[in-house]
Amino acid sequence: MTLSGNVRVLAWFLCVVPWLGTVGCGRAADQAAPAATQVRADNLLLITIDTLRADAVGAYGAAAARTPALDTLAGRGVRFDRAFAPTPITLPSHASLLTGLYPPGHGARHNGMAMRGDVPTLAAVCEKAGFATAAFVSAFPLDRRFGLSRGFGTYGDRFPRGPGMRALNERPGSATVDEAIGWLVGRATRFFLWVHLFEPHAPYGNPRDGRPARERYADEVAEADRQVARLLDALGPARESTLVVAAGDHGEAFGEHGEIGHSIFVYDTTLRTPLIIAGPGIAPRVIAEPVSLVDVAPTVVTRLGLPRVDADGIDLITASSGTSAAQGRAIYAESFAPLLDFGWSSLRSARRGGWKYIAAPRPELYEIDRDAGELTDRRGDQPARATELDALVSRISGPDLPPEQRTSMDPEAERRLRALGYAGGSGSGPGSSRADPKDRRELAARLARVTSGELTGQPLRRELEAILAEDRSNPQAHMRLAFALVESDECPAAERHFSRAIALGLRSADPYLGLAGCQGRRGDRAGAVKTLEASERVEQDNPVVLANLGILLSELGAHDRALAALGRAVAIDGDFHEARFNLAIAYATAGRRAHAAREAQTLLERLPPDAPQRSEVQRLLAAVR
Repeated sequence: MTLSGNVRVLAWFLCVVPWLGTVGCGRAADQAAPAATQVRADNLLLITIDTLRADAVGAYGAAAARTPALDTLAGRGVRFDRAFAPTPITLPSHASLLTGLYPPGHGARHNGMAMRGDVPTLAAVCEKAGFATAAFVSAFPLDRRFGLSRGFGTYGDRFPRGPGMRALNERPGSATVDEAIGWLVGRATRFFLWVHLFEPHAPYGNPRDGRPARERYADEVAEADRQVARLLDALGPARESTLVVAAGDHGEAFGEHGEIGHSIFVYDTTLRTPLIIAGPGIAPRVIAEPVSLVDVAPTVVTRLGLPRVDADGIDLITASSGTSAAQGRAIYAESFAPLLDFGWSSLRSARRGGWKYIAAPRPELYEIDRDAGELTDRRGDQPARATELDALVSRISGPDLPPEQRTSMDPEAERRLRALGYAGGSGSGPGSSRADPKDRRELAARLARVTSGELTGQPLRRELEAILAEDRSNPQAHMRLAFALVESDECPAAERHFSRAIALGLRSADPYLGLAGCQGRRGDRAGAVKTLEASERVEQDNPVVLANLGILLSELGAHDRALAALGRAVAIDGDFHEARFNLAIAYATAGRRAHAAREAQTLLERLPPDAPQRSEVQRLLAAVR
């Protein structure tokens, strides 16, 4: 992401650095048992595609879409025409998909909030039944620390490194699929494989190429479809006995209802998503009734012949075969991003019988069967219906979080989520003073344009300045503007904004790294050291901070302190190759040639055979031996 937490503070092997750089959710416990003639699937392949709108897929009516793999899958299975996410946010939506529970039930109400440890997962059910289980994800919001890895024997969530050798927060779907295929090919036992693709999440393609965002978004949808095709081909002979589920985790807004991106509002623009299920014994058809991603887990266990799960969702295949499980059913969705990111009111919604209600400071009611765009609020002429649906929503969740879910994420997780455009982190205030997100839609759109990575250069600066004109106490906007100023070689102005972000209490080492970089650039190495040391108050043992601190201390002749800082950086992260190289240089500078040779040799052993830096490490090793 542009100007994100991935701060570019180190250049490869640069010894002298010019600057541093719920309860009560109406669970379907009385589902009808599947027919005795149902064909059991042996395996499960779950494919989730981040930020995928249903109307971006050919099978859902997008005539210009390039989605042959998804279209073919839909043609041989069940396509759910009106499938909805329980929240327009990556982590809680996936948690619902993998547990069958709405967010109040599993506890992950926003990105960065770990799922409850006592909630059974689909992977755990499969693992207990003897399945080989593996997951490979493409973005940090699904990192194992948030609880989705339970039950997976293999959980691939390790990302490559970018500028400054900091771990990136996403990876190309092709890399994720390469890893998944390596696990899959030749597997003989029953398996459950989940693969998550981050395309087409913003920024879409190259925002600098001048093409409209929707065109670039379509390109990324096409790329995700190519990776789906690779996965399906890799099934080989197992394809005939494998249940395949393909779903988006939420949609994406391109200006509808004034929204850019996703996570704030709960209109169908960001809740409607594709859902396709194909496999043994499933006849091709289209289901028009509304369904939810919480229905996936109970549907899957039935088709695999596994024990029923305690879920808020229902078995969709059985229900679509003529049972009454879905009759009169209500479907819930929420977003606590407005509350947790900005201190605005949360949004909760329910749909039933062709109507949808949104609980907010100013509630909304839409007759969605006739008004799919949710343009005409009917609450004024349907007060009884609004009251009924409001009571239903309130039984599932109130507008506040229960005490046990009011947890704060660690600073590193906050930083990495901000880098992907999430987690504003302004906190929540008293319920009576919370703004309705509808009244903040222009500010929310500005923030989304900044965090999405779709803006660069002068347009980015103008947007940040507009945000700060309205909200001068926004620490994230100060930090992002500071980095934009650094890129324009305006460090004096950048220092003021870095300092302001720090003073406003931004829980991240990034503004400290940026400020230290500007200080180092103007020759104030001692000041840069003090700034980096101060960052320990908000983010202890950050290896990038330690590496920069070690380089500065070595330049100042404080060899013991430099070696301690660099040594700590590589102890925390053994694959921080740039830090190890600078540790070797610091040893050589201090006259400890044997130690320098040891670190250089270790680095050679850890570097990939084709790494372009190997020759420079070999020159260093020859010089100190």
